[in-house]
Amino acid sequence: MTSSSLWQPFALGRVALPHRLALAPMTRSRANLDGTLGDHTATYYAQRASLGLVITEGTQPSEDGQGYLNTPGIYTPEHVESWRKVADAVHAGGGSLFIQLMHAGRMAHPDNTPHRRQPVAPSAVSADQDIRTAAGLQKAPVPRELSAQDIQATIAEFRHAAASAIAAGADGVEIHGANGYLLHQFLSPNANHRSDSYGGSLENRSRFVLEVAQAVADEIGADRVGIRLSPAMPLGGIDEGGTESVRAQYRHLVGELATLNLAYLHLHHVGDDELLRSFRDVWPTAVLVVRYGRTRGQIADDIDAGLADIAPLGRFALANPDVVERLRTGASLNEMDPSTIYGGGEAGYTDYPALAHA
Repeated sequence: MTSSSLWQPFALGRVALPHRLALAPMTRSRANLDGTLGDHTATYYAQRASLGLVITEGTQPSEDGQGYLNTPGIYTPEHVESWRKVADAVHAGGGSLFIQLMHAGRMAHPDNTPHRRQPVAPSAVSADQDIRTAAGLQKAPVPRELSAQDIQATIAEFRHAAASAIAAGADGVEIHGANGYLLHQFLSPNANHRSDSYGGSLENRSRFVLEVAQAVADEIGADRVGIRLSPAMPLGGIDEGGTESVRAQYRHLVGELATLNLAYLHLHHVGDDELLRSFRDVWPTAVLVVRYGRTRGQIADDIDAGLADIAPLGRFALANPDVVERLRTGASLNEMDPSTIYGGGEAGYTDYPALAHA
């Protein structure tokens, strides 16, 4: 049995959640090459609908936004139709669906995109990271720097993707501003060398994130929009500087985002609890916190400490479609098979046993 705080209902934006757990967004790389969803995706998410808030894998808002093989899109009519099946299945299971909008920026390779173009980024600075492609691991190339006009077009792509998500029946979207992808690249001084109004000062580096969030909120309603951030997360070659630099950057950014009254702030947290507390003090709505390496007994710790409202689950939910029931009853948990996380078919995707079949 886990902490009783996990089982309290919660109102998040326009949706009523039955408890304080959620499905964390996790790339599974099982979409079709055109970005439509694979045959088993609706089953995968429906199996996990008891988590209440179901946040999807990163979903590209445009061709330029794709970074990896077999990731889904939400910018064509065909994408909308395939996501509608997922939304219907999650709703039938009693869950609420938020589609995560993820533009990979420089964390991409031309071989993985439909147009085979050079990746885009705030500046022409390589991530110096290996990217999995059909031909094997390849180094991410030096990206093309987005022009001022390109930036406005990219913001419009996020707006269009958000509208497409709602048209597909989703309850909202999560803007991915974390983990080394495009929005995080704008925030980071080692990836953003711009000298215009989108680079230089921490205020300028925050501008793109704030304009994307404002545009998406204007399009579908702020209470349908969450945003994910990861202060000091070094993924994708990101280096945001020392502790004080990170705190200054994110206190400014979160303070400005707070004025938009978004549905939630989702933090991929790497350990600065003083910074987390400062976010909690200014954020007007829900805070979601994920930490690496949490044990089963630690899932509710941030909620119990008053630092979070909701605890999204990653690997526990990946391997246990009925993780909510297992946590409620104290039942044992399936172990995740790391070899089946990315790509493939049903194995390691929809075939993890529920308690009734274990």
